[in-house]
Amino acid sequence: MTGLAARLLRHRAGPAAATLLALVAGVLILVAMGTLVESGLRFRAEPRLWAAADVVVANRTVSHTFKEFGDTTTSTVALPEGGTVDAAVVDRIRQVPGVAAVTGDDAVVIGTPAALGHGWDTYAFTGRRIVAGAAPRADDEVLLDTRFGVAPGDRIDLVVGGVGRSYLVSGTAETGTAAVFFTDAQAARLSAHPGRVDAIGVRMVPGADVGAVREIASAAGATTYAGNDRGNVEQSENQAAQTLLVTAGSAFGGYVVLLIVFVVAGTIGLSVRHRRRDLALLRAVAATPGQVRRMLIAEAALLALVGSAVGGPAGLLAARWVHGELVERGFVPASFPMAGGLFAVPAAVGTAVLVAVLAALVAARRVTGIKPIEALGEIAVEPRRSGRVRLIAGVLTLAAAGTSGAFTLGAGGSTGALAGAAGMLYLFVIAVALLAPRINAYAARLLTPLLPRVWRVSGYLAAANLRANAQGMATVLTALVLSVGFGGSVWFLQTNLERQTTTQSSAGTLAERVVVAPGGLPADAAREIRELTGVRAATGVRRTQVVVRALGGIEPVGAQSVDPAGVTSTMDLAVRAGNLTDLRAGTVAVSATQASSSGWDVGDRAELWLGDGTPVTLDVIAIYGRGLGFGDVTLAAETVAGHTAANTTDEVLVSAGPEADTALATWSAGRPGTEVLDAATRTRLISTDLALGAWLNRLLIGVMVGYAALAAATTMVMAALARRRELALLQLVGVTRRQIRAMVQAEQAGLLGTAVLIGATIAALTLSAIVNGLTGSPIPYVPPLGGVAVLGGTTLLALATTVWPVRRLLSAPPIDNIGVKE
Repeated sequence: MTGLAARLLRHRAGPAAATLLALVAGVLILVAMGTLVESGLRFRAEPRLWAAADVVVANRTVSHTFKEFGDTTTSTVALPEGGTVDAAVVDRIRQVPGVAAVTGDDAVVIGTPAALGHGWDTYAFTGRRIVAGAAPRADDEVLLDTRFGVAPGDRIDLVVGGVGRSYLVSGTAETGTAAVFFTDAQAARLSAHPGRVDAIGVRMVPGADVGAVREIASAAGATTYAGNDRGNVEQSENQAAQTLLVTAGSAFGGYVVLLIVFVVAGTIGLSVRHRRRDLALLRAVAATPGQVRRMLIAEAALLALVGSAVGGPAGLLAARWVHGELVERGFVPASFPMAGGLFAVPAAVGTAVLVAVLAALVAARRVTGIKPIEALGEIAVEPRRSGRVRLIAGVLTLAAAGTSGAFTLGAGGSTGALAGAAGMLYLFVIAVALLAPRINAYAARLLTPLLPRVWRVSGYLAAANLRANAQGMATVLTALVLSVGFGGSVWFLQTNLERQTTTQSSAGTLAERVVVAPGGLPADAAREIRELTGVRAATGVRRTQVVVRALGGIEPVGAQSVDPAGVTSTMDLAVRAGNLTDLRAGTVAVSATQASSSGWDVGDRAELWLGDGTPVTLDVIAIYGRGLGFGDVTLAAETVAGHTAANTTDEVLVSAGPEADTALATWSAGRPGTEVLDAATRTRLISTDLALGAWLNRLLIGVMVGYAALAAATTMVMAALARRRELALLQLVGVTRRQIRAMVQAEQAGLLGTAVLIGATIAALTLSAIVNGLTGSPIPYVPPLGGVAVLGGTTLLALATTVWPVRRLLSAPPIDNIGVKE
């Protein structure tokens, strides 16, 4: 049957080309995204700082065990601030028999230039020699990596803890990272968490057992890392890139696969449907159901393999382009190794072949399931309505879509919201696909009296066609609804998140001035600024994250720590319950979204983990509405002191009159790099940062919207080209070409109107549910030009992909088309 399938494909080039295009684009997307995810999954961090250590003790994750449906599940997330270990553990490990050397690393975050500092004892565990110079011996000396471009004897300015200091370069080395080595005493003084170390390196005597080290680490709440896992302790740029690629791919990869299943299944299903006469004839001349199915499988497999041969290499090129864009925008370092698609390509090809084959089998089920003698008569007319099972499934899916909004907010954050919106949208579209025949039939009845009034005879014919072909146009309706739904919901959700974040930040910032510095400001900067002439209030703000319980486990959420003194004079969080003036050590204020998700109310005790993994129980003193602009959790600076990677303040909000400008300028001049911004400039910078950070989301959303538009285009072209005999017959019975064109336009107006109405309703419900949950606003923002682009683009797409093929068909004499196949 393979030879017959190949010959049939050559004789039906139009449908085959449309199906092939959908497969090529689908494989391209799958390979490109799969390569990025594969790169993240296959990445293994190479130990550099701890290259010569046998075991590294560190605290990099937090876990929570809970019961769900009777099963015990453990959820683990990476600590946002890295995590620390009690320094006393170093002495305990030193006493273990078989330990040859041990040291605790006092990690020092350097703001400018961006680097990570360590004590000199840690250098011995790098296993590298000094290239030039010698080890630092005084507190004002440092040894630097050669990538800084300095030589022994030079001086370098480093900003640590928001304070600039000048150091003498005692030596240089090739450490493989942007590392700075201080004396041990200086590293301990500069550490943001006195009495605790970032990690502990252990070197064992050959053959010694590390079991005792593991027991000590476990008792201290830490984990031991050995072998290749040692690299996971060093929180490098490559590890952050790995997390980004895997997280983004996991959030959107499954939805992209579902979208491709929709498109390819719809295209192949429509192609098989338009060939029912051919298939019925084969059944009538004694072809068995198995032979017909094998022929359809062969056709689908051939198209999938050809599409994979084109889409596979194109997907690898697309992955390379995306990687370049990610590097250029700072998402991924240039040194991050990209996979060559060893697993992504076979997975994409296998998915394409499987989807194509299953779609062909499902589409041919009706023709192959009837008796040969009944085959030709069975396909002569469309069935009047779909089955009861399809109706029940559609209603149940519609109900599931309507109630899914609450569950999509459990993950939190913009990525979780976008993924949740896509899932909610898919449920609606699946419901429309199942109910499409009945929707078409109902819409045709409503349009029957309307279309003849506008298009007269052509409108009468259009209404009759819509009633008779309600089942056949189900795929077209689904494709149009999918296109409108994606364009009107998922894309605009990102716009709403950015706009609401900027709006909330701007409206909630009461301060007229904002003091910032590239490497952060000293922890006591707000106190110093508060004492300046003309300053009414000054609030230091540090961005961090905390870990909270969520649906199905735990997750990090955005947080801010603030100096409570005068906070209500510099920021307005739109408090809905409680009082922000009660904020102090041991208390917390949370956004309405987080309060709803965690089940907290004013007066409750909130259990959470700080960014370094320290568990705390805090009194909820306020619930506020501007979580997007200021973070879902607000803590007192005293609560997080010593629990962050750096002892700095990100910005100081200053409420002051014009008379304070001179004092602020003088204070800033004494701290190189410090700037005093007005509130409007800060808002513009926030908007710019949000747009940059949302680039990857927009790229993924654009791919999904574009592929949905491709689905609609190919489906409507195939549907139009399948009407060759129908249009020829109309011409032969006296209908003019102008009337036929008007008839097609009337049909498209009715079908497009139905699709736009349903798609826009689905988009509005999806967008409103997610935006309301995240922002508290039930009415989402839709840019006027964006709305015009979605509706106008869909209209132009529908007309172009229908009117143009019909015009081509009408250009040929009707006598030439009346005898051709459908």
